[in-house]
Amino acid sequence: MLFIGSHVGFKKDSQLLGSLKEALSYQANTFMFYTGAPQNTSRYPIQDGLTLEALSLMKDNEIDYSKVVVHAPYIINLANDKDPDKFMFSVRFLQEELERCELLGIKSLVLHPGSHVGLGVDNAISNIAKGLNMILGTHDVTILLETMAGKGTEVGSSLEEIKRIIDLVDDKEHIGVCLDTCHLNDAGYDMSKFDSFLDQFDSIIGISKIGCVHVNDSKNPLGAHKDRHENIGFGTIGFDNLISIIYNKRLEDVPKILETPYVDREYAPYKYEIEMIRNKKFDSHLIEKIREQD
Repeated sequence: MLFIGSHVGFKKDSQLLGSLKEALSYQANTFMFYTGAPQNTSRYPIQDGLTLEALSLMKDNEIDYSKVVVHAPYIINLANDKDPDKFMFSVRFLQEELERCELLGIKSLVLHPGSHVGLGVDNAISNIAKGLNMILGTHDVTILLETMAGKGTEVGSSLEEIKRIIDLVDDKEHIGVCLDTCHLNDAGYDMSKFDSFLDQFDSIIGISKIGCVHVNDSKNPLGAHKDRHENIGFGTIGFDNLISIIYNKRLEDVPKILETPYVDREYAPYKYEIEMIRNKKFDSHLIEKIREQD
């Protein structure tokens, strides 16, 4: 079965129920959200009533809640411990995010491994694992380390770096990986040879560790290390390659999440992109259709 959705909002007054309704408006059967603004620490209490109402509506729409994913905020950086207070802030804030996931019944949280900001990759990997070991096992939530593009001092742009982090994590049951197609392309992995990539991933980490796929085209050439997402079929990865990834049998049960850019920074493309994906047919007039949606 295809589990396809997108990033959706999570607002104070509607919370999980609002996220679900947005996903349903896109004809999605899964989704991903932040439990608050990704750039700051502002959070509001989880309202159980809204959560229960959302769970009932999911059941009515035959949505598998185990495929719904939360994304950790960008401000968490476990890779750098030069300032111990900032490092412990990241640890505590990530712990709080796991608590919010548990209140919502979410089982998977995507995390950017972090940036070493001059400390070097070896120190960063040690720091990330140290932070994760302070947290994992306290809640029944799996942290999925996202594959990164290698922009700046990002850690996790190679499978070997992700593997080194996982090897140092004590609670192997609650650690996994989120693939991002744009990031992989920009890191230098050829998405037109995705089965070969999966073979490589399996030999280094193990396919069973893949818990989510962020499906994004890329504005950049292979190996650019820039991380600029593009709408499906309008970038350098291409529609046919992305369809092959989305429908790959080895990832059949893994949720696929769109993080493609809004058209003109105003119009959500997800309903139209999901329709293209379900039809397996590229629409070169997609952008014009999205602009005309109102």
